Amino acid sequence: MSSLVSLLDRAASGGRLSFDEGLRLYNEADIHELGAAAHERRLQMHSPDVVTYVIDTTINYTNVCNVHCSFCAFFRPEHHKEGYTMSHELVLERVKYAVDQGATQIMIQGGVNPDLRIDWFERLFERVRAQYPQADIHSLSVSEIVGLANIEGITTRDVLARLKAAGMKSLPGAGAEILVERVRKRISARKVQPQQWLGVMREAQLLGMPTTATMMFGSIETAAERIEHLDVLRELQDETGGFTAFIPWYYVPHKTPLRGREATGLEYLRVLAISRLYLDNFAHLQASWLTPGLKLGQLALFYGCDDMGGTIIEEQVVHDAGSTNEATRRDIENAIIGAGFTPVIRDTYWNPRPEMALAMSS
Repeated sequence: MSSLVSLLDRAASGGRLSFDEGLRLYNEADIHELGAAAHERRLQMHSPDVVTYVIDTTINYTNVCNVHCSFCAFFRPEHHKEGYTMSHELVLERVKYAVDQGATQIMIQGGVNPDLRIDWFERLFERVRAQYPQADIHSLSVSEIVGLANIEGITTRDVLARLKAAGMKSLPGAGAEILVERVRKRISARKVQPQQWLGVMREAQLLGMPTTATMMFGSIETAAERIEHLDVLRELQDETGGFTAFIPWYYVPHKTPLRGREATGLEYLRVLAISRLYLDNFAHLQASWLTPGLKLGQLALFYGCDDMGGTIIEEQVVHDAGSTNEATRRDIENAIIGAGFTPVIRDTYWNPRPEMALAMSS
């Protein structure tokens, strides 16, 4: 059996870990040594001086959802008195507000609302594309795509193709949680199953739509199930190369039906580090400051992360679960600078956008 040191050295240089090796490192490696290996790997892959971020917003257009996940405090069931759906005009107002602040990425996400047909989204995306061509529509989720396919009686590929034609350029990784059937039966029994989530991602990528991958950890899953989640993502990435980044965040339990405990900072850093080492075919690892806060986000930059995520000008889902973290663009830049790096604005596809820095500083 290889020593922990040799496993860390191999992973730090880009060598592939097996499932058992990844689980062993996750369970047994010293947190500082695991982080050092992940940081070394990150420095090999990207400029050692630069940390990127994107100016973006998340517009939660509806909270009506027929999936009813137990870890979600945001959704309201159909016909609930607190349910809402924004008009196209209100969504466009929110897009304008974000674009006026320099946003280049617009994430429009909500619940799986059975009252909304695909033409509602087509008309909305066409208007966003026409009025704000400088902003990329990085929107919806696998659950919403599957919901639309069920409502319309068409394939998920057809849904993706129609939305792409309307202006949706990429598909976020929301809704992955843990891609293990046991976990999903416990926390989101009515949601798409692991192979269905992976299948929709594959379809989007084959249509030329980049996607991100996510993991919500800290609910009921085991350490082995966390590694299993990474393993199926790595397998699909081997096949398609269509994931641009991996974004793990921890479950916020305070106002959810599932309840439970909140992950510790050390647990968050350990997940980041093993993700950077295990996902050897993913270019980018993002620090999700929204749940752990900016101070832990700074530390994440030494545990494998090369990106600080987005400004998330507007967001309700995590907020409703009990997270109170907020950050302006200046806050994010100061956190990056404070950690000893140079902040660089990017777009959805990790292209540097230096002209945005000039425009925003003038």
